[in-house]
Amino acid sequence: MTTTTGNDLPTVVEDPSLVTVCGRRIAVRCLRLAPADRPISRVTLDVGQDRGGAPGTWASLTADEARALARLLLLHAGLAEGGAGPVEPPRPKGRSRYRSE
Repeated sequence: MTTTTGNDLPTVVEDPSLVTVCGRRIAVRCLRLAPADRPISRVTLDVGQDRGGAPGTWASLTADEARALARLLLLHAGLAEGGAGPVEPPRPKGRSRYRSE
């Protein structure tokens, strides 16, 4: 799969998904809609069915939302590896209208 970065340089992503221990495939992709007046780009997460066939779900995130989710995932991955407890992760510079709880 080939996508483009913010600088329109091609980036090759061999497999934009992973399979969890419980058998769910989580696919991460860039969705670009190009209406004439204002193009729209989103990062999409598609969480597939589990092994038992329970339905999955999907989400469409802005770039800021995707970065906030990545920050939270990294924080909690560190805690799961034996961190001392919940701590507030460093906030990105600048203002964001998105809040994590």
